[in-house]
Amino acid sequence: MNRDVIEKFKLQGKVALVTGAGRNLGRVIALSLAEAGANVAVTSRTLSEIERTEGEIKEKGRNALAISMDVTDFNQVERAVQKIISEFGRIDILVNNAAIRSSKSLLEISELEWRSVIDTNLTGAFFCCKAVGPVMIQQEGGRIINISSRIGLQGMANRIAYCASKGGLIQLTRALALEWAPYHILVNSVAPGLMNTPETAKAIQEGKAATIPLKRAGEPEEIAPLIVYLASEACSYMTGEVIIIDGGWAVQ
Repeated sequence: MNRDVIEKFKLQGKVALVTGAGRNLGRVIALSLAEAGANVAVTSRTLSEIERTEGEIKEKGRNALAISMDVTDFNQVERAVQKIISEFGRIDILVNNAAIRSSKSLLEISELEWRSVIDTNLTGAFFCCKAVGPVMIQQEGGRIINISSRIGLQGMANRIAYCASKGGLIQLTRALALEWAPYHILVNSVAPGLMNTPETAKAIQEGKAATIPLKRAGEPEEIAPLIVYLASEACSYMTGEVIIIDGGWAVQ
């Protein structure tokens, strides 16, 4: 491969913020950005989990910062952003990954649970973009990557709040890409399908993976290289896009 192409994927000197980075996909994304050269701030409501991720990043020779943060509280988000600026001086990459699940139908779900899912998965991403945006605008550039879901595009029965939140996140991606294109801030979304995590173990055991053309669930490590691309200078002419990575599930 041409050396110039390889250089475009490197993230040396960049600073990333990854929400929900204590486990599963968020943790893998944070570690992958560090492997590509970025210094990474990791956030979650569970401090012990992100402290573990912080330690793993530092083992890779990168600087890391673990911040306990609830994405549904804008004051906490603003304080975290200021802490990152104080520590690293900039924020180049924002990965909105923090999310919670709900497996209830419209008639089953309570108002409280509905609001909790929407507030975490959609409003939380809005808060993070709102807090990080002025920093990226001042820097005249940045990358925002929103982790949505295949069922944010297609829908699924008995996932009413989760589908609504992830569909809203996709539209947030598209609208914000238009708003911030003049500032050279690229905003894209990744929509994973069934992933092999503790939360999906039951679905996998019930044979849901057999309905996927590749006949298996995806691994978080299979999504991480795509995130690195979207965060890097190799991605310079893509914004407002939703990239599905689901083993062929969506094309059936």
